[in-house]
Amino acid sequence: MTTTPISPSLIATLPGRYYTDPEVFRQEQERLFESMWFCAVRGADLPRPGAFRTVRVGRESVIITRDRRGALRAYLNVCRHRGARLCTEESGEFRRNLQRPYHAWTYDLDGRLIAAPNLVRMPDVDRVAYGLIEVALREWLGYAWVCLADEPPSFEDTVQHAAVERLGDAAAIEHYGTENLALGKRISYDVRANWKLIVENFMECYHCATIHPELTDVLPEFAEGYAAQYYVGHGAGFGEGIRGFTVDGSEGFARLPDVSAEQDRRYYAITVKPTVFINLVPDHVILHRMFPLAEDHTLVECDWLYAPEVVESGADVSKSVELFPVRRRVPRSAITRTSTWCPSPAVWRPGGD
Repeated sequence: MTTTPISPSLIATLPGRYYTDPEVFRQEQERLFESMWFCAVRGADLPRPGAFRTVRVGRESVIITRDRRGALRAYLNVCRHRGARLCTEESGEFRRNLQRPYHAWTYDLDGRLIAAPNLVRMPDVDRVAYGLIEVALREWLGYAWVCLADEPPSFEDTVQHAAVERLGDAAAIEHYGTENLALGKRISYDVRANWKLIVENFMECYHCATIHPELTDVLPEFAEGYAAQYYVGHGAGFGEGIRGFTVDGSEGFARLPDVSAEQDRRYYAITVKPTVFINLVPDHVILHRMFPLAEDHTLVECDWLYAPEVVESGADVSKSVELFPVRRRVPRSAITRTSTWCPSPAVWRPGGD
Protein backbone atom coordinates (compact mmCIF):
# COMPACT_ATOMS: atom_id res chain seq x y z
CA MET A 1 0.00 0.00 0.00
CA THR A 2 1.34 3.40 -0.99
CA THR A 3 0.62 6.51 1.03
CA THR A 4 1.27 10.13 0.19
CA PRO A 5 3.13 12.30 2.70
CA ILE A 6 0.96 15.03 4.19
CA SER A 7 1.88 18.54 3.04
CA PRO A 8 2.42 21.18 5.74
CA SER A 9 -0.79 22.96 4.71
CA LEU A 10 -2.87 19.83 5.35
CA ILE A 11 -3.79 17.89 8.45
CA ALA A 12 -4.59 14.18 8.11
CA THR A 13 -7.80 12.67 9.38
CA LEU A 14 -7.83 9.41 11.30
CA PRO A 15 -7.34 6.17 9.34
CA GLY A 16 -10.56 5.09 7.66
CA ARG A 17 -11.34 2.19 10.01
CA TYR A 18 -11.84 4.66 12.87
CA TYR A 19 -15.01 5.74 11.07
CA THR A 20 -16.30 2.30 10.12
CA ASP A 21 -15.10 -0.29 12.65
CA PRO A 22 -17.82 -1.39 15.15
CA GLU A 23 -15.13 -2.20 17.72
CA VAL A 24 -13.73 1.32 17.54
CA PHE A 25 -17.24 2.66 18.08
CA ARG A 26 -17.74 0.36 21.07
CA GLN A 27 -14.58 1.74 22.65
CA GLU A 28 -15.79 5.29 21.99
CA GLN A 29 -19.07 4.47 23.71
CA GLU A 30 -17.21 3.20 26.76
CA ARG A 31 -14.37 5.72 26.96
CA LEU A 32 -16.07 8.88 25.68
CA PHE A 33 -19.86 8.89 25.81
CA GLU A 34 -20.12 6.88 29.05
CA SER A 35 -17.26 8.72 30.77
CA MET A 36 -17.71 12.37 29.78
CA TRP A 37 -20.55 14.84 30.33
CA PHE A 38 -23.23 14.38 27.68
CA CYS A 39 -25.79 17.05 26.75
CA ALA A 40 -29.04 15.08 26.96
CA VAL A 41 -32.16 17.24 26.90
CA ARG A 42 -33.33 20.84 27.01
CA GLY A 43 -34.80 21.57 30.42
CA ALA A 44 -37.82 23.40 28.97
CA ASP A 45 -38.79 20.18 27.15
CA LEU A 46 -39.70 18.81 30.58
CA PRO A 47 -42.04 21.53 31.84
CA ARG A 48 -43.60 19.80 34.86
CA PRO A 49 -43.09 16.96 37.39
CA GLY A 50 -43.39 13.59 35.69
CA ALA A 51 -42.49 14.85 32.20
CA PHE A 52 -39.72 12.64 30.87
CA ARG A 53 -37.47 11.89 27.95
CA THR A 54 -35.34 8.81 27.36
CA VAL A 55 -31.91 9.39 25.84
CA ARG A 56 -29.27 7.03 24.50
CA VAL A 57 -25.92 7.72 26.18
CA GLY A 58 -23.25 5.36 24.96
CA ARG A 59 -24.72 1.88 25.33
CA GLU A 60 -27.18 2.91 28.03
CA SER A 61 -30.70 4.31 27.99
CA VAL A 62 -31.23 7.12 30.49
CA ILE A 63 -34.52 8.56 31.76
CA ILE A 64 -34.51 12.28 32.50
CA THR A 65 -37.56 13.57 34.38
CA ARG A 66 -38.66 16.09 36.98
CA ASP A 67 -39.41 15.03 40.54
CA ARG A 68 -42.35 16.35 42.53
CA ARG A 69 -40.39 19.47 43.51
CA GLY A 70 -39.64 20.20 39.87
CA ALA A 71 -35.94 19.29 40.03
CA LEU A 72 -34.42 17.46 37.08
CA ARG A 73 -33.35 13.88 37.84
CA ALA A 74 -31.70 11.22 35.69
CA TYR A 75 -31.82 7.45 36.11
CA LEU A 76 -30.66 4.41 34.20
CA ASN A 77 -33.69 3.15 32.29
CA VAL A 78 -33.53 -0.24 34.00
CA CYS A 79 -35.90 -1.90 36.48
CA ARG A 80 -33.98 -3.17 39.52
CA HIS A 81 -35.94 -6.44 39.60
CA ARG A 82 -34.68 -8.29 36.52
CA GLY A 83 -32.93 -5.57 34.57
CA ALA A 84 -35.71 -5.02 32.05
CA ARG A 85 -36.19 -1.70 30.23
CA LEU A 86 -38.39 0.40 32.49
CA CYS A 87 -39.67 2.94 29.97
CA THR A 88 -40.03 2.13 26.27
CA GLU A 89 -41.30 5.53 25.08
CA GLU A 90 -38.98 8.31 23.89
CA SER A 91 -40.92 11.00 25.73
CA GLY A 92 -44.11 11.54 27.64
CA GLU A 93 -45.36 12.12 31.17
CA PHE A 94 -45.57 9.78 34.13
CA ARG A 95 -48.94 10.18 35.82
CA ARG A 96 -47.68 9.61 39.36
CA ASN A 97 -44.90 7.04 39.39
CA LEU A 98 -42.64 4.93 37.19
CA GLN A 99 -43.83 1.34 36.88
CA ARG A 100 -42.50 -1.66 35.01
CA PRO A 101 -45.72 -3.33 33.70
CA TYR A 102 -44.49 -6.94 33.73
CA HIS A 103 -43.87 -7.37 37.47
CA ALA A 104 -45.26 -4.00 38.61
CA TRP A 105 -42.20 -2.79 40.48
CA THR A 106 -43.06 0.86 41.05
CA TYR A 107 -40.76 3.82 41.71
CA ASP A 108 -41.38 7.35 42.89
CA LEU A 109 -40.16 10.25 40.78
CA ASP A 110 -37.23 10.57 43.20
CA GLY A 111 -36.16 7.03 42.29
CA ARG A 112 -37.25 5.23 45.49
CA LEU A 113 -38.88 1.82 45.22
CA ILE A 114 -42.38 2.38 46.63
CA ALA A 115 -44.34 -0.72 45.64
CA ALA A 116 -43.94 -4.26 44.35
CA PRO A 117 -46.05 -7.42 44.64
CA ASN A 118 -45.67 -8.92 48.15
CA LEU A 119 -43.13 -6.28 49.11
CA VAL A 120 -44.60 -6.03 52.63
CA ARG A 121 -43.67 -9.69 53.12
CA MET A 122 -40.03 -8.89 52.35
CA PRO A 123 -38.99 -6.52 55.15
CA ASP A 124 -35.31 -7.09 54.34
CA VAL A 125 -35.69 -5.35 50.98
CA ASP A 126 -34.37 -1.80 51.39
CA ARG A 127 -36.56 0.45 49.26
CA VAL A 128 -33.81 3.02 48.88
CA ALA A 129 -31.09 0.51 48.06
CA TYR A 130 -33.31 -1.08 45.41
CA GLY A 131 -34.39 2.23 43.96
CA LEU A 132 -33.47 3.36 40.47
CA ILE A 133 -29.78 3.93 39.76
CA GLU A 134 -29.30 7.67 39.64
CA VAL A 135 -27.11 9.30 37.01
CA ALA A 136 -25.09 12.48 37.68
CA LEU A 137 -26.82 15.55 36.25
CA ARG A 138 -25.86 19.19 35.88
CA GLU A 139 -27.79 22.06 34.31
CA TRP A 140 -26.06 24.58 32.09
CA LEU A 141 -27.34 26.90 29.35
CA GLY A 142 -30.83 25.56 29.93
CA TYR A 143 -29.87 21.95 29.16
CA ALA A 144 -29.47 18.84 31.31
CA TRP A 145 -26.01 17.31 31.02
CA VAL A 146 -25.55 13.77 32.35
CA CYS A 147 -22.54 11.59 33.08
CA LEU A 148 -22.56 7.81 33.57
CA ALA A 149 -19.13 7.64 35.21
CA ASP A 150 -18.99 6.57 38.85
CA GLU A 151 -16.77 9.59 39.44
CA PRO A 152 -17.69 12.22 36.83
CA PRO A 153 -14.97 14.61 35.70
CA SER A 154 -15.20 18.19 36.88
CA PHE A 155 -18.03 19.90 35.00
CA GLU A 156 -16.31 23.25 35.38
CA ASP A 157 -12.96 22.00 34.09
CA THR A 158 -14.40 20.16 31.10
CA VAL A 159 -17.76 21.43 29.82
CA GLN A 160 -17.67 25.02 31.04
CA HIS A 161 -13.96 25.32 30.35
CA ALA A 162 -14.68 24.83 26.64
CA ALA A 163 -16.46 28.19 26.64
CA VAL A 164 -13.71 29.88 28.64
CA GLU A 165 -11.03 28.44 26.34
CA ARG A 166 -12.82 29.65 23.22
CA LEU A 167 -14.11 33.03 24.41
CA GLY A 168 -11.34 33.86 26.86
CA ASP A 169 -13.78 35.00 29.54
CA ALA A 170 -15.90 32.86 31.84
CA ALA A 171 -18.72 35.41 31.76
CA ALA A 172 -18.80 35.95 27.99
CA ILE A 173 -21.23 33.13 27.24
CA GLU A 174 -23.49 34.20 30.08
CA HIS A 175 -24.24 37.46 28.23
CA TYR A 176 -26.44 35.49 25.83
CA GLY A 177 -28.74 34.29 28.62
CA THR A 178 -29.24 30.97 26.84
CA GLU A 179 -31.09 29.40 29.75
CA ASN A 180 -33.79 32.08 29.45
CA LEU A 181 -34.26 31.86 25.68
CA ALA A 182 -37.21 30.19 23.96
CA LEU A 183 -37.15 27.50 21.32
CA GLY A 184 -37.95 29.02 17.94
CA LYS A 185 -37.09 26.03 15.76
CA ARG A 186 -35.86 22.48 16.19
CA ILE A 187 -34.66 20.29 13.35
CA SER A 188 -33.64 16.65 13.84
CA TYR A 189 -31.44 14.87 11.32
CA ASP A 190 -31.04 11.11 11.01
CA VAL A 191 -27.58 10.87 9.45
CA ARG A 192 -26.12 7.66 8.07
CA ALA A 193 -22.58 8.62 8.99
CA ASN A 194 -20.05 8.28 11.77
CA TRP A 195 -20.32 11.02 14.38
CA LYS A 196 -16.68 12.10 13.92
CA LEU A 197 -17.29 12.93 10.26
CA ILE A 198 -20.01 15.35 11.34
CA VAL A 199 -17.66 16.94 13.88
CA GLU A 200 -14.89 17.27 11.30
CA ASN A 201 -17.23 18.71 8.70
CA PHE A 202 -18.52 21.25 11.18
CA MET A 203 -15.08 22.29 12.36
CA GLU A 204 -13.71 23.12 8.93
CA CYS A 205 -14.96 25.71 6.48
CA TYR A 206 -12.95 24.72 3.44
CA HIS A 207 -16.28 23.75 1.84
CA CYS A 208 -18.19 26.86 2.88
CA ALA A 209 -17.59 29.04 -0.17
CA THR A 210 -18.82 26.24 -2.42
CA ILE A 211 -21.65 24.79 -0.37
CA HIS A 212 -22.74 27.74 1.80
CA PRO A 213 -22.15 30.95 -0.19
CA GLU A 214 -24.82 32.77 1.84
CA LEU A 215 -22.83 32.02 5.00
CA THR A 216 -19.60 33.37 3.56
CA ASP A 217 -21.45 36.50 2.45
CA VAL A 218 -22.41 37.10 6.08
CA LEU A 219 -19.03 35.96 7.47
CA PRO A 220 -16.43 36.80 4.79
CA GLU A 221 -13.46 35.27 6.60
CA PHE A 222 -15.09 31.84 6.24
CA ALA A 223 -14.53 32.08 2.49
CA GLU A 224 -10.82 31.75 3.25
CA GLY A 225 -11.34 28.17 4.38
CA TYR A 226 -10.59 28.62 8.06
CA ALA A 227 -11.68 25.88 10.44
CA ALA A 228 -14.86 27.58 11.54
CA GLN A 229 -15.30 25.97 14.92
CA TYR A 230 -11.64 26.10 15.83
CA TYR A 231 -10.66 29.61 14.89
CA VAL A 232 -13.59 31.84 15.74
CA GLY A 233 -13.00 32.35 19.44
CA HIS A 234 -12.15 35.91 18.43
CA GLY A 235 -15.61 36.28 16.88
CA ALA A 236 -15.94 36.26 13.11
CA GLY A 237 -17.13 39.70 12.02
CA PHE A 238 -20.20 40.28 9.87
CA GLY A 239 -19.51 41.52 6.34
CA GLU A 240 -19.91 45.12 5.28
CA GLY A 241 -23.54 45.92 4.61
CA ILE A 242 -24.75 42.79 6.44
CA ARG A 243 -27.54 43.75 8.82
CA GLY A 244 -28.21 40.41 10.53
CA PHE A 245 -27.30 36.72 10.77
CA THR A 246 -29.82 35.78 8.09
CA VAL A 247 -29.70 33.97 4.77
CA ASP A 248 -29.90 37.21 2.79
CA GLY A 249 -28.06 39.42 5.27
CA SER A 250 -31.25 41.30 6.12
CA GLU A 251 -32.02 42.55 9.60
CA GLY A 252 -32.68 39.90 12.22
CA PHE A 253 -34.07 40.63 15.67
CA ALA A 254 -33.09 42.96 18.49
CA ARG A 255 -29.76 42.22 20.15
CA LEU A 256 -30.15 40.04 23.22
CA PRO A 257 -30.24 42.36 26.23
CA ASP A 258 -26.92 41.44 27.86
CA VAL A 259 -24.86 40.92 24.71
CA SER A 260 -22.04 43.44 24.84
CA ALA A 261 -21.09 45.96 22.18
CA GLU A 262 -17.90 43.94 21.57
CA GLN A 263 -19.99 40.84 20.85
CA ASP A 264 -22.34 42.66 18.48
CA ARG A 265 -22.09 41.82 14.77
CA ARG A 266 -19.94 38.81 15.53
CA TYR A 267 -20.33 35.04 15.38
CA TYR A 268 -18.71 32.82 18.00
CA ALA A 269 -18.49 29.03 17.94
CA ILE A 270 -17.74 26.59 20.75
CA THR A 271 -17.19 22.85 20.49
CA VAL A 272 -17.92 21.03 23.75
CA LYS A 273 -16.39 17.59 23.51
CA PRO A 274 -17.46 15.15 22.46
CA THR A 275 -20.77 15.98 20.72
CA VAL A 276 -22.03 19.55 21.21
CA PHE A 277 -21.70 22.68 19.07
CA ILE A 278 -22.73 26.06 20.47
CA ASN A 279 -23.08 29.00 18.07
CA LEU A 280 -23.56 32.54 19.36
CA VAL A 281 -24.81 35.52 17.37
CA PRO A 282 -26.20 38.82 18.70
CA ASP A 283 -29.91 37.95 18.48
CA HIS A 284 -30.02 34.16 18.96
CA VAL A 285 -28.15 31.00 19.92
CA ILE A 286 -27.90 27.76 17.94
CA LEU A 287 -27.10 24.56 19.81
CA HIS A 288 -26.46 21.20 18.12
CA ARG A 289 -26.40 17.91 19.99
CA MET A 290 -25.30 14.63 18.47
CA PHE A 291 -26.50 11.21 19.61
CA PRO A 292 -24.17 8.53 18.13
CA LEU A 293 -26.13 5.27 17.72
CA ALA A 294 -23.74 3.14 15.66
CA GLU A 295 -20.49 3.48 13.77
CA ASP A 296 -22.50 4.66 10.75
CA HIS A 297 -25.58 6.19 12.37
CA THR A 298 -25.93 9.51 14.22
CA LEU A 299 -28.94 11.52 15.28
CA VAL A 300 -28.42 15.29 15.32
CA GLU A 301 -30.83 17.61 17.12
CA CYS A 302 -30.47 21.33 16.36
CA ASP A 303 -32.15 24.07 18.42
CA TRP A 304 -32.53 27.72 17.40
CA LEU A 305 -33.12 29.80 20.54
CA TYR A 306 -34.47 33.36 20.59
CA ALA A 307 -35.67 35.95 23.08
CA PRO A 308 -39.03 34.77 24.47
CA GLU A 309 -40.87 37.78 23.04
CA VAL A 310 -39.66 36.89 19.53
CA VAL A 311 -41.12 33.38 19.76
CA GLU A 312 -44.29 34.52 21.53
CA SER A 313 -44.95 37.07 18.79
CA GLY A 314 -44.95 34.36 16.14
CA ALA A 315 -42.13 36.10 14.27
CA ASP A 316 -40.75 34.36 11.20
CA VAL A 317 -37.35 32.92 12.13
CA SER A 318 -36.82 31.07 8.86
CA LYS A 319 -34.16 33.44 7.48
CA SER A 320 -31.82 32.78 10.39
CA VAL A 321 -32.61 29.06 10.42
CA GLU A 322 -31.95 28.75 6.68
CA LEU A 323 -28.55 30.41 6.98
CA PHE A 324 -27.19 27.82 9.37
CA PRO A 325 -28.18 24.36 8.11
CA VAL A 326 -26.45 21.14 9.04
CA ARG A 327 -26.84 19.28 5.77
CA ARG A 328 -28.46 21.57 3.22
CA ARG A 329 -26.88 20.96 -0.20
CA VAL A 330 -24.11 18.84 1.33
CA PRO A 331 -23.28 15.94 -1.01
CA ARG A 332 -23.42 12.49 0.51
CA SER A 333 -19.75 11.99 -0.30
CA ALA A 334 -18.93 14.70 2.24
CA ILE A 335 -20.31 12.66 5.13
CA THR A 336 -19.61 9.09 4.09
CA ARG A 337 -16.35 7.20 4.31
CA THR A 338 -16.04 3.50 3.49
CA SER A 339 -12.30 3.03 3.06
CA THR A 340 -10.62 0.81 5.62
CA TRP A 341 -7.33 2.72 5.52
CA CYS A 342 -7.78 6.22 4.02
CA PRO A 343 -5.09 8.45 5.60
CA SER A 344 -6.66 11.33 3.70
CA PRO A 345 -5.75 15.00 4.25
CA ALA A 346 -9.32 16.20 4.67
CA VAL A 347 -8.89 19.52 6.41
CA TRP A 348 -6.96 22.65 5.50
CA ARG A 349 -6.12 24.73 8.55
CA PRO A 350 -3.74 27.67 8.44
CA GLY A 351 -1.46 27.22 11.43
CA GLY A 352 -3.00 23.97 12.60
CA ASP A 353 -3.18 22.95 16.23
